[in-house]
Amino acid sequence: MKKLLLVSGCILVTFFGCSLVDKFTQFDVEFNETAVIPASTGINLPLDFLTPEITTNSESTFAINDTRKDLVEEIRLKTLRLTHTSPSDGDFSFLKSVNVFISAEGLDEIKIAWKDNIPADVGKIMFLDLADVDLKEYIKKDKFVLRLNAVTDEVINSDQYIDVYSVFFVDAKILGQ
Repeated sequence: MKKLLLVSGCILVTFFGCSLVDKFTQFDVEFNETAVIPASTGINLPLDFLTPEITTNSESTFAINDTRKDLVEEIRLKTLRLTHTSPSDGDFSFLKSVNVFISAEGLDEIKIAWKDNIPADVGKIMFLDLADVDLKEYIKKDKFVLRLNAVTDEVINSDQYIDVYSVFFVDAKILGQ
């Protein structure tokens, strides 16, 4: 009977212990930047606009979470939210579609999020659909840039300020493991 309890206990520790250790090696990294969609005169034309370079502070972020760049197993985009901040009476009703791309020095630009057929009543906050891609090489860099490509379905009379909030899920190994 004692052997059965010991074996059962070992099995429980093995299964739950691994998932518990995984939780210590998984964390989120958040970034928040502002992008500006310039006033335009055309509709149904793609417009490109960039966020300023986003500094990752990856060395210190990984260190705070007891890991290093070389121990990162994968990084995936968990959330990409756009919030219309200005003009105050504005919203995303002027957009037909939006695509978001990430680039970093020495890496190809790739599409990471999008929203097609945006309804006119979407409001001021929009969550984008996400690509299922490993972004560790981009987030491990010192800086990256997000490029937004938008198609409008109405004329924009004034610059539109957009808060671009992103959350990246990091799965890494603990130092010394």
